[in-house]
Amino acid sequence: MHSSVDAPTVVLFQYRMFHYRREFVDRLRDKLLAAGVKLELVYGQAFGDERLKKDEADVSWGHKVRNFYFPIKEKKDLCWQPLPAAVKHPDLVIVMQENRLLSNYHWILQSKLGRTRVAFWGHGRDFQSRAKGGWRERWKASMIGAVDWWFAYTAMTVGVLAEAGFPTDRTTLLNNSIDTEGFRHDAKSVPAARLDELRLALDIDPGAPVGLFCGSLYPDKKPEFMIAVADLIHRRCPQFRFIVIGDGQSASIMRDAAATRPWMHCVGAKHGVDKAALFKLASFVINPGSVGLHVLDAFALSLPMLTTKTALHGPEIAYLEHGKTGFIVEENVQVFADHALELIQNPASAALIRANCHEASLEYTVEKMAARFADGIVRCLREVPKSRNAGLQFWCADTDSAV
Repeated sequence: MHSSVDAPTVVLFQYRMFHYRREFVDRLRDKLLAAGVKLELVYGQAFGDERLKKDEADVSWGHKVRNFYFPIKEKKDLCWQPLPAAVKHPDLVIVMQENRLLSNYHWILQSKLGRTRVAFWGHGRDFQSRAKGGWRERWKASMIGAVDWWFAYTAMTVGVLAEAGFPTDRTTLLNNSIDTEGFRHDAKSVPAARLDELRLALDIDPGAPVGLFCGSLYPDKKPEFMIAVADLIHRRCPQFRFIVIGDGQSASIMRDAAATRPWMHCVGAKHGVDKAALFKLASFVINPGSVGLHVLDAFALSLPMLTTKTALHGPEIAYLEHGKTGFIVEENVQVFADHALELIQNPASAALIRANCHEASLEYTVEKMAARFADGIVRCLREVPKSRNAGLQFWCADTDSAV
């Protein structure tokens, strides 16, 4: 596209760098270099309760900056993320679609002045909002059309954008993913002796059914419901064991429960091979609360996931097909436990669902996501001139309804 001297610069902002994004940003950078585009990654640090999740990582070639947080009594604190001095005159700025990221409005204004292009990467709406008609969601909807391009998490997001009137020819469907290939590689590298050690340490008999939860622990994950389900499964199948991977503000609820249940084990946050080893012990994943990218961890190791219809799911819930790759059931302990017990008691049915999970894992990969993202970036740089917004009034859909 360009020589190395005049290669366009794209800045990707992440308010904090999640560990599961490292492989993605590395692959995206390589694909853009091959296309003659320079990628600059800018990321900050967690704040408040988010620090308890222990889910951050560093990227050697990225720019780590100090975010400025402004605490408010809301779901999340306001945040300003600066552009480092080493990065100058970006041709495209990609930001997360979050109302609270104050720096987003600066970049949208720069786009309107014809100084850069700006794109949203996000969900389209807050799928986990408890006030879907509230002013925050109306404001978010009003900002959908304020950018030059959209990188949509899933097909659900594409539908939200189309309904809001955003042009489909300036929308890139990503099928948001994580490094499932790397996770499978980690799992294959776990020696049999390590699995035997874990079974001994966790009191898991050979062939015993194991339920597993993996993710950040907070109220939307329904920890009390999860414990009640595990209790019922164990009551009806005493060999059942339950492993909880993760940390967060609700971790103490799970640890307190495990203290009185020798068949339940809370192991804290785990990554890489350590996490993969625990997944290899599992028969299925119990996640009655919000479903996000961890559904792909389950698929990667051919594990069915069970969740509830009433949870405030992320857009990745679109990947979980009831009866095919797992179960999405009523928020009822008995019903939930019955479906888990069906997987335990009907090996043929469980084997079919596990095969479907494997097939799904081949569709939702970080390699395909990075390729789609890179293609969308190149198209945006080619098809959207910086000057197209210069001198125009700030435009966003249905502004009057936003306040």
